Amino acid sequence: MLRLTLLGTAAAGGVPLYGCECIACNRAREQAAFERKPCSAMLEWGRGGVKERLLIDAGMMDLHSRFAAGTYHGFLLTHFHVDHVQGLFHLRWGNTSPIPVWCPDDPQGCADLLKHSGCLDFKPLLKHGESFHINRLTITPLAMKHSRPTIGFVFEYGVMSVAYLTDSNGLPAQTLDWLMERPPLDAIVMDCSFPPDSDNENHSNLETARQLNEKLHPKEFIITHLNHDLDRWLMENGVPGWVTIGRDGLEI
Repeated sequence: MLRLTLLGTAAAGGVPLYGCECIACNRAREQAAFERKPCSAMLEWGRGGVKERLLIDAGMMDLHSRFAAGTYHGFLLTHFHVDHVQGLFHLRWGNTSPIPVWCPDDPQGCADLLKHSGCLDFKPLLKHGESFHINRLTITPLAMKHSRPTIGFVFEYGVMSVAYLTDSNGLPAQTLDWLMERPPLDAIVMDCSFPPDSDNENHSNLETARQLNEKLHPKEFIITHLNHDLDRWLMENGVPGWVTIGRDGLEI
């Protein structure tokens, strides 16, 4: 069993966006199913009833109450932007065994997290293409295209394979080549923050995502890190048939 659960699927501002009265934000206020929390995920794997767990990013502010100490192996951080690590600031003062936090080698970190890490054991060991293993799960970090050192992940367990690739504007050549040299993945979860006609140097738009899907042809292509503008565009134009729209709580 290999299962990836999207805990949050929002761009930094979240949905609904504070102060916004667009149709997507109003829908999210009225229907909880359309609300988007900070972009993050949970990976679970195992056999014979044994379930292992890793948390991917830590933007959720209630991690300390949502996941009891000792119920997960640790965190995989894509990068140190605040919307991906803010949940660690409270968690670090917990009275628990050291919690591994595998992360990119970014000495700036975020505020004083690296200097005053508390119970968090930061491991800046993630390098592009250098796989490592946790209890028969293979994790391969892949470079992303972002304003800070950023890593995506490919997870392999038995015959199953899933990629989680955020935050990124498209994919760097070395990452695209790595993925294209391998058999198609069961699923790719890809950063896609904006409508197809929008440009942003840090995040993909829907057209960029579509082109990557055509090149990599996974069995399922899911987008995450959506902002309210893309939600509004999808409401007005419909969901293309090639893509699954990530939602908070979606299990892959």
